[in-house]
Parts: sequence; structure tokens; C-alpha cells
Amino acid sequence: MSSPLPPLATLTAPHLRPGRELVDAGRALAADWRVGRNAFLDAAGVACEADYKRQQADKGRITQHAHIGFRSVERTIAAIAQVHETCAARGVGVDRFGITLDWSMGYPPHMRRGSRRGTGIVLNAPEDFARITNAAPAAAHFGDFMLGLPGALENTKSALAAGATAIGNLGQYFTFRMPDWDDEVATTEATVTALGLIAAQPVEVLVHSNLDDGFAGLFADMSSALGMVIVEKHIVETLIGARASHCFGHHFTAPLVRMAFHAALARVSDTPGTMMFGNTVSYKSTPAGNYASLASYLQADIWALTRVNSGHAINPVPVTENERIPDIDEIIDAQTFAARLVEHAGATGALIDTAPVDALADRLVAGGQTFARRLLAGMGDIGIDVGDPAALMLALRRIGPKRLEQAFGAGAPDRTAWSGRAPVATAEWVEELEHAAQRWAGTVEADTARRIAGRGLRACVASSDVHEHGKNLIARTLGHLGVGIVEGGTSVDADDLVATAIEAGADLIAISTYNGIALRYAGEVQAALARAGRTLPVCIGGRLNQVPDDSNSGLPVDVTTDIGALGVRPCTTPAGLIELIAELSSNDLLPGQRTP
Repeated sequence: MSSPLPPLATLTAPHLRPGRELVDAGRALAADWRVGRNAFLDAAGVACEADYKRQQADKGRITQHAHIGFRSVERTIAAIAQVHETCAARGVGVDRFGITLDWSMGYPPHMRRGSRRGTGIVLNAPEDFARITNAAPAAAHFGDFMLGLPGALENTKSALAAGATAIGNLGQYFTFRMPDWDDEVATTEATVTALGLIAAQPVEVLVHSNLDDGFAGLFADMSSALGMVIVEKHIVETLIGARASHCFGHHFTAPLVRMAFHAALARVSDTPGTMMFGNTVSYKSTPAGNYASLASYLQADIWALTRVNSGHAINPVPVTENERIPDIDEIIDAQTFAARLVEHAGATGALIDTAPVDALADRLVAGGQTFARRLLAGMGDIGIDVGDPAALMLALRRIGPKRLEQAFGAGAPDRTAWSGRAPVATAEWVEELEHAAQRWAGTVEADTARRIAGRGLRACVASSDVHEHGKNLIARTLGHLGVGIVEGGTSVDADDLVATAIEAGADLIAISTYNGIALRYAGEVQAALARAGRTLPVCIGGRLNQVPDDSNSGLPVDVTTDIGALGVRPCTTPAGLIELIAELSSNDLLPGQRTP
């Protein structure tokens, strides 16, 4: 199999500052920016959250994480206090809180004012962060849109000053792209400098990386995901001197998989984990039905932590998550449910056979170590300095998950496999997505399917943000119907998407969206088409909501009707896209064949 890696010149940047220089610059900033004290550190009597996690693990206690998703800072602060106080009165300990930070925080501070907003809150100065860290005597987790993006250094300074000792999300460096921001060198330099500042702190600060948001969420082989843990630890710990702490769980559904991945992770990392995230993709029923999914993944996580307490907190996601932003009472109910389930774990854990868990963990560790070893050796072979964190990070980002897995994955080459290699352990998202794609393609009547396959249609498929699974579902479904796929990109700007579609002669544009920008993005694509003097059918699906500019609640609202008014077809499921494809296949002249 020929190497999938691009030329060395495309993986490097001559003007990128050396990694050691960036780390030293970050360390120098520690003279002025150090971890401050806050309500949690004072109440727990610890220097950092890592120390607290170790204390609780030594006691045999499983800690709990709650997430607050409101757009209002005031409402977020009040919710943290109320959840913590109410749960404490019930004998339920909520040890840490995560908040939904707005994606615009990824920009440097001077670019945030007046920029497009998502569904989260914006914190700028240390005093803004301190309002969160002092809302309750629980650890504050600043995850998304902190590290890994252009605003990484300023965000890290403020969070440290407010006493935060778990800062992320490093995984986003490898996969996220800010709209209208293409300076990967500046992003890399800001991130490595911030990591240097973290490494120089007098207390241990956890560099949080959510594997599901990074390459690990896009690898087709779970052993590659574990291998990325090893690679990130090499960068953060060996090359920079900080501590890498990993989170997983969004796309891990089966109890066996969750338990085995946790066991494997505990074998390759002795750093306390941040949390095991809730399996939100399993919430496909009513709130009552979703309690079954909540119990399924929580029980597996509790059993895993009972066997090896890695310091990860469990994350009971409220059962209304798939419908709307959960309210305070629903967060409290989920935390109470989790605490009660922990109480039952002693009686149930002894009843299960953990041999299959350990067998899968063995395979994941062996495959992960092979992937990491091949990757670091291979990068060195092509001329990347694997001892330079900045150069290595930039090269990995530019190569991307598919080519990395094809080049260095632990499995044998296999052209029929999703990643070009036979997986050691197929990622659940791959199996679920492929089954869903075949199911949707199978809904098309035989005559219509033959007509579609014979027309030579081409669809430009893209995502408005970093979430790729919806985009992959679209591409696989259309591929099963014989529609040619034009890669439109991820987190792609509307002008670039339209240019790609026109250049490739695409007959339609199909967009997956998630982060509360559906209406705005649909309008931007239509405007870009108008500027280009072209008309193409546009279909957008996923989470079709947006926070109104004049909103008092900060909650997103459904914008399906508004999208339709723009002349864009809203597709809440692939059925709407399939209907559009069927219509186009009946036309005498396809849109991509028309001249401007």
C-alpha cells in the first residue's frame, strides 16, 4: 500500500517558532500568572484538583461531574450554586462542574467582541473566570474552546489566575477550526506557549483532552484512539513537562467497550482522569426511556472505577439532553440517580465476568502501543522533529486522522476497511453509522434507486462545524445510492464551500450542522451562491436551532421554518435529502451541468 502521507513541505512551516522556544516563553510567563485560590481549593484543603482526585480514589470514592449548559453567565453561576447545595443536602457530592463555553472564546480576545456567537457563555478576564470558580466549593472544569485554539494563551492565563487546575481541550487542537481563521501556525504557537505556562505552575494542572473531540473520535479503530493518548502524553509530558489527562465517552455505548477502554487507558496513563463523559448519542427516546440509557452507561463506568479508580468523575447527563438544554431540577435528578447507583455497585459488580473486558483491553493496549510507536517513528522518517512539540503537533494536524490511521494503524492493510486497515477493534461510531447509512439507503424504492444510480449525480458534502459524524452519515448514505461525493470540508467557511462545489460541478450541497448556527450558516451559503452567480440546491440537516440575537433566555430555538424561507431545504433526517436526490434524478438537466 502506497503511503497516504502528504509531502513534507505541506506538513511544516518555516516561520513556526521552535517548540522549545515557545515552551520557554510560556514558562517565563509563570512569574506573573500562577494558580490562584478559590472556593473549591480552600474548602477541600488541596493545592489542585489532581491531589483531590487522588485523595478521593484512595478513599474508594467515585466522584461526580455535572455540566451546566446555559448561555447566561448569571444563570450559570446560580445553577452551579443551587445544584451543589441541593445535592449536598441530599447527601450527594457533586465534585466538579463543567460549563458550556461559547466557541467564539477560541478567538483571541480582541476578535470576540462583535463576533458570531454560539450557544455558550463568554469569559474574558480573570475576574470572569473567578465568578465560576467561586460559585460553589467544587472544582471548575474549563474544557472546550480554551486550549488548542488561537485564544489559548489568554484563556489559560485567566483560568489559572482563577484557580482552575483542569484546563482543556487539547483534543480540539487537532480537529477544530475557527470560522474565518486559517493561521495554523499562530494556533500552534498559542497552544504550545500555553502548555509551557501550565507546565511551569507550582502545582499540578491537568491538561484535559477529550478524545471524542480529537482524532480519537474520528479513528475507525479504537486501538488508534488509545494510541493517540500515548502520543499526546509524549507531547505534553515528555516534551513540555505538563500532565495530560484524558476524557472519553460521547461515542462509547456498549458497557463492554466503556469498561475495556477505561481499563486500557488506566494501563497507559497514571495521571488522574478528568471525567468519563456521558454517552449522549444513546439518548434516542423519551426522558423516561432515556433513563435506561443513563443507567446502562453509568453502571459500566461505576463498575470500571470500582475495579480501578483512575480519578475520572462519572457524568450523569440529564435525560432531557436530546430535547433541550436541561434545567436545574433535571441536573439534580441525574446527580441523585448516579449517587444511588454507586451505592448499589458493591452488590452488582461482583456478579459480572470481567474476562471479556480484560481481553479487549489487552488488544487495545497492544494496538495502541503499536500505533504510537509507528507514528512517532514514521514522522521522524519523513523529516518531522518528533522532539519538537510545535513541529510535531502541526504535522499531525495537517495530516489528519484518516491518513494517520491508514499509515500507522495497528491492523493489516485492507482496502475494503473504513480506514484502509483491518481494525483491531472497530469503533462503535463506525458500526452505527454504517448500519444507519445502509438503512436509509434501503428506504428508497428499487426503481428510484436505479434511476438515481444511473444519473451520475454529485453532492458536495460538508459540515458547518467540527462535528463530522453527521457529515459522514450523509456521505455514506449517498454513496450507497451511487451518488458521487465531493469533499466539502469540516468547519468550512461558506464561501470556500460554494467555491468547492462549483469547481467540482456538484449538483447539490448537503450540509450537516450541530452547534446552534443552522440559520446563519444556511443564509451565508445562499449569499455565497448569489455572489458567485450560481443556483444550486442546498440541503441542511442536524440540529436545526439557533439562539436569537434578541433572546432573553439564551436558549436556542428551532429555525426549520426560517431555513426553508431562505430557499434552503431543511432535512431533520436523511429522508429529506434522499427526497431531494430523487427529484434531481428526474430532471433533464442537472444543476451541476448548467452554465452560469
